[in-house]
Amino acid sequence: MKIGFIGLGIMGKPMAKNLLKAGYELVVYDIIQAAVEEVVAAGATAVGSPKEVASQVSMVITMLPNSPQVKEVVLGAGGVLEGAKQGDIIIDMSSIAPLAAKEVAAAAAVKGVEMLDAPVSGGEPKAIDGSLSIMVGGKQAIFDQCKDILLKMGKSVTLCGDIGAGNTTKLANQVIVALNIAAMSEALVLGAKAGVDPEVIYQAIRGGLAGSTVLDAKAPMVLNGNFKPGFKIDLHIKDLNNALETAKEVGVPLMLTSQVMEMMQALKVDGKGQSDHSAIVQFYEKLANFEARKK
Repeated sequence: MKIGFIGLGIMGKPMAKNLLKAGYELVVYDIIQAAVEEVVAAGATAVGSPKEVASQVSMVITMLPNSPQVKEVVLGAGGVLEGAKQGDIIIDMSSIAPLAAKEVAAAAAVKGVEMLDAPVSGGEPKAIDGSLSIMVGGKQAIFDQCKDILLKMGKSVTLCGDIGAGNTTKLANQVIVALNIAAMSEALVLGAKAGVDPEVIYQAIRGGLAGSTVLDAKAPMVLNGNFKPGFKIDLHIKDLNNALETAKEVGVPLMLTSQVMEMMQALKVDGKGQSDHSAIVQFYEKLANFEARKK
């Protein structure tokens, strides 16, 4: 089967490579030529526009930064819908606003094109090893048709409801991840400045109630001072902004999310927007004038 893939960034590139490893033919597009060349070297075919991608396949996967980019790539001039045919499927795996997903799906439906919104969680490491958690919104029949393909990129694939439900679930995920990292950061800086080796703190608590996937993924990065992005602060700011906007629309106060958003904004102003979101610890470290690093 031939699949289109648009968006070959930190997440999209390894996801595309996993589809190639699984035996699918890929037609790819990205504005960053180096990323395209790397995926072409792995066996993909490159074309010059989203429209060209769609014209050659019956399924297009998009993995883009935010709602405006998805709208431009799918709905804009030279976009996916210009090349798509009735019965084709778009799987948008970007993390965008739920209302934006519904808007794009409605435009696709006018042309007889089906759509799933299927954002992912797990960051670059899980994108590389194909163990992402994928949250999907859309029709059951289309989900059933696409599930095996999604399982080549993820370990967990869950239909959460109609279009937009995938991204609503992803926003809930991102709230929990952000708050977990902030709580971990607060605790490690407290323990370290009080005189306990933060590595010992991490090892002592990881098997108890405070243990989590987030703790195991992010504490080692903090302890080693490694903030190479698996998921950038700038992107988490985008997700929390979408969560806060959605919360206003449905009438849910997100007080803790608002506080962590301000921490991330402060880090962005401090030049750390391209750092991994584990760099939230540096917000606390700056205030405490103490680094939580293993000895």
